[in-house]
Amino acid sequence: MTTPIELTDATLDSVLHETKPIMILITNGEGLRGDFKIAYQKAADDAANKGVVFAQLDPTKNPKAAARLNAGEKPVLVGWYCGEEVVRRSRPWGSDLPLALESIAREAKATEPEVAAEPDAAAPAATEPKKPAKVYDAPVNVVDDTFEDEVLKSDTLVIVDFWAPWCGPCRMVAPILDKLAKEFAGQIKIAKVNTDENPGLSQAFQIRSIPTLMIIKNRTMIFNQPGALPEPALRDLIQQAIALDVPMPPEQPQKA
Repeated sequence: MTTPIELTDATLDSVLHETKPIMILITNGEGLRGDFKIAYQKAADDAANKGVVFAQLDPTKNPKAAARLNAGEKPVLVGWYCGEEVVRRSRPWGSDLPLALESIAREAKATEPEVAAEPDAAAPAATEPKKPAKVYDAPVNVVDDTFEDEVLKSDTLVIVDFWAPWCGPCRMVAPILDKLAKEFAGQIKIAKVNTDENPGLSQAFQIRSIPTLMIIKNRTMIFNQPGALPEPALRDLIQQAIALDVPMPPEQPQKA
């Protein structure tokens, strides 16, 4: 069994400057979900993750290191690579870990130096590598003209918030969405649509009550409900939507 490295105030900086990807679990043991604890140990033991450093930090014993990582006493998972934070999950679930590992692996691969190869005249021209998906840690404003690019063509799960400035329940939901955008950064995008300024979208989706929350994944609407939801319900809904397997619909043939 692989034991995660125990970090301290004195050793944190040296570990953060490692050239390997680092997964740091910040916890004093309280509030840590059982499924995540099992998943973290399993990931540390997995040979496929041998290039990742798994570490643990007790914030109550190492307050300076916790402050350096902007963490309190609640469990936090932080992915770190080449001196920069790549991913963060507050109060992580077991399902958060594979996505966090994928994000940090993608970042490591994106920054790997290219190895020069002998030119091959018969080989086709190399295609430009695909850029990593943009990480959104705050809601984005979407209008009629940008909805298709920002929502329907998004590589990331999108939560659409139909709202208006005069709507009281909308103002209650807004700070919750701001918080969840940070908590699930890299896994979701929150798109806010002002119904007063974008009647075309309101009409297209038959929005008759606000706030209305809609979830779109792989161009497929998987949730649509009017009314304000409390934070725990929204968090559970996001977790379920992330875990849901939604195949990309086939492209429609273009009309002649």
